Amino acid sequence: MDIGVETLKSMMQYTNERHKVLASNVANADTPHYVAKDLSFSKAFSDEELRLDTTDKNHIEAASVDKPYTLLDDEQTYYWGDKNNVSMDVEVAKMTENALLGQAAIRLLQTKSLMYKTAIRGNKA
Repeated sequence: MDIGVETLKSMMQYTNERHKVLASNVANADTPHYVAKDLSFSKAFSDEELRLDTTDKNHIEAASVDKPYTLLDDEQTYYWGDKNNVSMDVEVAKMTENALLGQAAIRLLQTKSLMYKTAIRGNKA
């Protein structure tokens, strides 16, 4: 398939992995000394990896998007009395943002699939 499909596939994998990390933060909200974690989008997907597919042999080829994600400790937030920095409001907001990103990737993949089907059928209903 093309790089667009691969990028959307990687985006769905990223949102799935990030959801697991954020759910772990919520599960450890009452664990003393627990430091909230997150996955970095900018480290998972560079600008070059999100470029469009090349159309000419002289264009720079797109990079592969299959790579492990960087787990970050969120140490910039306020620590509670038990040295735990998980804020339920922040985690729920991150989970909502992540879900929207995952849904957008799925919708774009569905649209891309519909475009392929239409091209194959020759726009016959």
